[in-house]
Amino acid sequence: MTKVIILGGGVAGLSAAHELINRGFEVEVYETKNIPGGKARSTSVPDSAVDGRNPLPGEHGFRFFPRFYKHVTATMKEIPFKNGKTVFDNLVQTTEIRVARFGKDSFFLPARFPGSLKEIRKYLDLDKNTDLGLSDEEKQYFAERMWQLMTSCYERRKHEYERMGWWQFIEADRFSETYKTFLARGLTRTLVAARAETVSTKTGGDIMLQLMFDIARPGTSSDRILNGPTNDVWINPWLEHLRSKGLRYTLNATLVKILTERPDKISGVVVKQDGVEKTVTGDYYIAAVPVEVMSGLLNQGMLDIDPTLENIKTLALNVSWMNGMQLYLTEDVKVNHGHTVYVDTPWALTSISQAQFWTDFDWSKYGDGKIKSILSVDISDWFSPGILYGKAAKDCSQKEIVEECWAQLKKSLNVNGQVLLKDEYLHNWNIDNSIVPSIPAINQEPLLVNNKNTWMLRPYSYTDISNFFIASDYVKTNTDLATMEGANEAARRAVNDILNASKYRGSYCKVWNLHEPWYLTFFRYKDRRRYAQGLPWDGKLPFGVESLTKFLKKIAQLFK
Repeated sequence: MTKVIILGGGVAGLSAAHELINRGFEVEVYETKNIPGGKARSTSVPDSAVDGRNPLPGEHGFRFFPRFYKHVTATMKEIPFKNGKTVFDNLVQTTEIRVARFGKDSFFLPARFPGSLKEIRKYLDLDKNTDLGLSDEEKQYFAERMWQLMTSCYERRKHEYERMGWWQFIEADRFSETYKTFLARGLTRTLVAARAETVSTKTGGDIMLQLMFDIARPGTSSDRILNGPTNDVWINPWLEHLRSKGLRYTLNATLVKILTERPDKISGVVVKQDGVEKTVTGDYYIAAVPVEVMSGLLNQGMLDIDPTLENIKTLALNVSWMNGMQLYLTEDVKVNHGHTVYVDTPWALTSISQAQFWTDFDWSKYGDGKIKSILSVDISDWFSPGILYGKAAKDCSQKEIVEECWAQLKKSLNVNGQVLLKDEYLHNWNIDNSIVPSIPAINQEPLLVNNKNTWMLRPYSYTDISNFFIASDYVKTNTDLATMEGANEAARRAVNDILNASKYRGSYCKVWNLHEPWYLTFFRYKDRRRYAQGLPWDGKLPFGVESLTKFLKKIAQLFK
């Protein structure tokens, strides 16, 4: 039986194991942590259990499953859960996104296609009923930039927009501070923890379009989350399923060294467990570890065989911090039926209120029995000064991080006489355990950011080392973003490479492209011809309409 060694037991490693086990391969996974799941894991908060109850659930950051995800959700549909269901059935839909601001009323955006005429009118009237602080010129210009993205051919996005920062593309320098806050910094920091000045327009633009297209299509919400702690409702059932089919999954196994064998092979890998090093061998090897870990594992033997792997060292410098914290509340505060984006917060906060979605979770059995909800918060900017202590998150103690976040949340939600968050509600807290509580803090699990002009640095899933493959979110994929979806797609590609190398005769893993509406095909075809001729984008609209803004207004009139 052909044996595959997988280094890393997060979503990428488990996804690769899933596909290989289903095709009859022998698979061993080595995970460095003491809990499975990688960045997707949920954890048990230390010292939080009282009187025999379960410890409070913590996590690296809240889960988010947009509708355009195809790879990871397809895998979830193959993982059995309880009562004949799969873990995919543990995804629940949100309805809207709250945009909260300092000292001003929040406004709400749809997370799904409107389900009634009332909802349609609500969102069409958003601009009239809410003071966004954007001028008509700014709204029109941004809408036209979105139209340019929608109607640009894939070649132009890959080769032209990849080299352009989002800030430059939307010409943020031309416009107001509100424009910069909402449409430049706000979108990039909260979506991908990136600086608008440096993040690739191809990456940021493609993902933004996918979310827009998701909302525009009737059916499933563009914003889905899990109905319980991640390991309870996804990772643990997945691992149990794979183990029942023969997977060997080893925790607390640190990867020490990759051994090469001339002319073009890996001869084994050295792992360390309980202080003891051992060499494990297989026919094929998959590295499913983060980019900064892979960078540290590269050795001269590997680079002699495949010099292009040197690019990983440069790519590993393009990381930022996006880590979560959980605020345990004694009241079920329903901030919003979906995610909330706090656009004015210097630490780029986003959150979700978990209790309303964890309908089968018995809160009385956790902690000291007083917790009724979790406000799960992601911090996407750890380097800007806060409003309470004037320090960056990385320079704060953990207690200061909590107090600063709480202050920023209250300033965003407790406005115009409404008080959603009261100090007496905050009973306990937890910060992602990959943040080492030192000053300055150390982040053991940063996030890859697709900065402009870095696509060329990213490796393919295959290498010139004939039995060595890469499955991680920094691999070249259609998803093109450091996410669970990107990790799963990369794993599928690596498995397909092994199937090809081993001359497997069965079916290969399916790989999807991003969805683009059929009605834009003509415009992309037209732009492809222009691009091939060396001409710039020309997005003139049909039917004599001068701008996208006017075009949309004509449509909106149909619903008035």
